[in-house]
Amino acid sequence: MMVPRHPWVPQPRDRGGVPLPSDRRAETKAARVISFLWSPGNRLPAGTGGSENYTVGQVRELNRRGVPAQVVTVGLGIADGREEFSDVPFRSLATLAEVGDLDGTVVFVNEPHLVTTRSPAYLILHNPPPLREQHRAFAVEGTRDRVLIATSRYAAALWADYLDVDVATVHVVYPFAEPAFAAEPRPTHDAGTTRILFAGRLSPEKGVYTLLEMMHVDIIDEDLELVFTATTAGADKRQGKTIADLLRAHDGIALVESCRTPETMAALMAVHDVVVMPSTSQYWHETFGIVSIEAQHAGCRVVASDDGGLPETDCGGLGLVTPDNAETLAWGLRAAIDSGPLSDLERRRAGAQFTVAQSVDGLLAVLALPAAVTPATVVRQLEELIQLPAAIRPVVA
Repeated sequence: MMVPRHPWVPQPRDRGGVPLPSDRRAETKAARVISFLWSPGNRLPAGTGGSENYTVGQVRELNRRGVPAQVVTVGLGIADGREEFSDVPFRSLATLAEVGDLDGTVVFVNEPHLVTTRSPAYLILHNPPPLREQHRAFAVEGTRDRVLIATSRYAAALWADYLDVDVATVHVVYPFAEPAFAAEPRPTHDAGTTRILFAGRLSPEKGVYTLLEMMHVDIIDEDLELVFTATTAGADKRQGKTIADLLRAHDGIALVESCRTPETMAALMAVHDVVVMPSTSQYWHETFGIVSIEAQHAGCRVVASDDGGLPETDCGGLGLVTPDNAETLAWGLRAAIDSGPLSDLERRRAGAQFTVAQSVDGLLAVLALPAAVTPATVVRQLEELIQLPAAIRPVVA
């Protein structure tokens, strides 16, 4: 049972990678270096999620354009994951306080740490707001003096409501699929089977349990021509290891090694027909869904939960279903199968949307904007105003 597409979701426009008029100003402004600050104390892992792909992809494209950019890690030295990204510049700091010594533009990735920077800093909000109340203070305080960037219109509205700020102050810079996905050839497939891929991390919020439940729905379970595959992405974490062990014991799904480069993931998607993204909506909301656009660029149809920013990922091959519902997921998969593969024209049109060039155009346009007045600045100005001596009223005789 497919859910109708939302009329309020604006459809992506084919920007064709045309640079925005502000790009030249932005590149001049960021001429020193743009530093993307990764989560302190954590390696940058390859092949585990959208925020990692977004970060390294932005850095690669900026450097291709001659705009210096780097990934900055904290507290790990050279054991920060750089060995998996030979074409991405890294810089390691010993402490978080050293971020204040960085020249150029600092872009915090996900975590709004309280540290003073030399120039106005930015925060890219890849995740939804924290679920637990005890984490609210960190999120609110850490975002008060940052220029905020969300990865979808949905995420911008969600964070604006959570932080009680005007949604217009939360900029949107969409994620992208690397060029390898649209360029990957699709081998001829004459085996008569339909190949379904779960390419998300092995974590509960990605809907893996809904997927397993769906596999036992009669219209799926009785079709012996359906072949299911998942990858080990996320199996390095405790929850992911548990789920990986469960999938290895399951006789209806194959588990393959996670893909650590865009090229290997593109090759894996190109030998599948449908990618499923049954993300939960109970306690998590996908802010975008980079796997969806990667899959469509690679020529796959996508069946995804009708929640969060996922409806904004439509490149022409997206079907939406009610989240957390195995029955509707099963019927959504059947509809995708009945629709057949994307035509060559449909794939070319998909590949022209959500490109890395368009994403970096958007980022540079945000960086080129005049310095925003952040909530923290407003508070400081009001406090300074309160401290001013009261005006002495003239006495009229």
